[in-house]
Amino acid sequence: MGKWVINHWFSVLFLAVWMGLNVFLFVNAFLKFEKSDKYYYTREILGFCSRTLRKPLDSNLAFHKLVAYVICVLTAVHIIAHLFNFERYSRSQQSTDVSLASALSHLPDHEKEGSSWLNPIRSPNTTVLYATFTSIAGLTGVIGTLALILMVTSAVEFIRRNYFELFWFTHHLFIIYMLCLVLHGIGGIVRGQMEESLNESHPHKCAQSFETWDDQDSSCTYPKFEGHPAESWKWVLAPFILYVFERILRFCRSQQRVEITKVVMHPSKVLELQMNKRGFSMEVGQYIFVKCPSISLLEWHPFTLTSAPEEDFFSIHIRAAGDWTENLIRAFEQQHSPIPRIQVDGPFGTVSEDVFQYEVAVLVGAGIGVTPFASILKSVWYKLQRADHNLKTQKIYFYWICRETGAFAWFKDLLISLEQEMEKLGKLGFLNFRLFLTGWDSNIAGHAALNFDKATDILTGLKQKTSYGRPMWDNEFSRIAAAHPKSVVGVFLCGPRTLAESLRKCCHRHSSLDPRKVQFYFNKENF
Repeated sequence: MGKWVINHWFSVLFLAVWMGLNVFLFVNAFLKFEKSDKYYYTREILGFCSRTLRKPLDSNLAFHKLVAYVICVLTAVHIIAHLFNFERYSRSQQSTDVSLASALSHLPDHEKEGSSWLNPIRSPNTTVLYATFTSIAGLTGVIGTLALILMVTSAVEFIRRNYFELFWFTHHLFIIYMLCLVLHGIGGIVRGQMEESLNESHPHKCAQSFETWDDQDSSCTYPKFEGHPAESWKWVLAPFILYVFERILRFCRSQQRVEITKVVMHPSKVLELQMNKRGFSMEVGQYIFVKCPSISLLEWHPFTLTSAPEEDFFSIHIRAAGDWTENLIRAFEQQHSPIPRIQVDGPFGTVSEDVFQYEVAVLVGAGIGVTPFASILKSVWYKLQRADHNLKTQKIYFYWICRETGAFAWFKDLLISLEQEMEKLGKLGFLNFRLFLTGWDSNIAGHAALNFDKATDILTGLKQKTSYGRPMWDNEFSRIAAAHPKSVVGVFLCGPRTLAESLRKCCHRHSSLDPRKVQFYFNKENF
């Protein structure tokens, strides 16, 4: 490969420049049609590169897991196949009968010089285990398989949620796995007959007369073999280049200065950070990666943006859920210490960006899972204040499910201001709040019953009263379907998998078979 590049360097350079020019022209034309005001009305009709077309990209984590499962299955197949191969190699080497396999395993010593051997087990005393750990293919295979096992086992949801640091560091064993993959074929264990030998002693002619290979009068001589060249680098090279480019880009972005303008400690040990960064631009529901070098030089953690695009800052809410988040909250709680330095990479898109593409939107947040919807609700507040006529959404149903009463304080002020704004604008029907408290006792229930006649809820201060227990989703979906019989309803969730399964089934169950009637589309945040 290297010699070919040296001999044809001008052709390679010309091809690279030609491809680069084509990519540049394509991107330039794409941006012109996508961003230019000249084509605004054209995009309105054609929906050019709408988020709906980019929707499959929101399933990147699901695709990542699918690829991982396929790799695991094919790795198992590969290992099992080679176990059978080595068993047959060993049996052929130890065989004393007159057979072609035995003859190929017992080539004369002078023919074994160089690269003419075929059976990697070169001696009857060599065990399969010894051959495995003394060959490049065997050693890289074992190391790569161990790295894969550690990556897969540490990526299960329990470890990922509760021991994120273990998952994060172990997952970077992919570097060792990829290196082993590239080196795996260098040893040339799978071998084929050399071209010169093939012309002199073709197997179709000489395979059956293997007993006469050592006769001087025979037209068939001992075949010579060479290892199959390693080819895995061809599959790894392009993704590796893209990965390196992406890491360099993210590193450059993360080095930009981040100014923390406000720090707020909310109940239930929730930290709010408001920040500014030059050139930062966001959409509703997006997320960023955050690193605090004073806590860890390597760890990046994803957090949903809770600010609206219309605000002059961006914010995140961080709940204590692991060593890293607890250390971060503790660092910001210290009164007399300097504010820790924060690095930010992003923002990155999520399914919540599509929320304003639906006539009716159903937002379901569980606990801290309300964060992407805080951004959406804030943006709604700004859009209504500015009388944004491009707002396609006609109705929003907001469900928030919490275990404890203190959790409602996170965004209580925002919800109250939204409710008041809707009342001023005469749009009380635009936004429907449904708050559920799942962790309650008889004292809370009794206090709520005594104050039920009050105009506002005792927990949140909203006119919409808090419900106790879990939502009856079939009833909720039936009510929404009846209220919007011909609408397209987008259901957005940021919450646990069990709740996701329930909502997905409800979307399927309550969508009409008639495409002209109500249709529910389920969307889930993934991190």
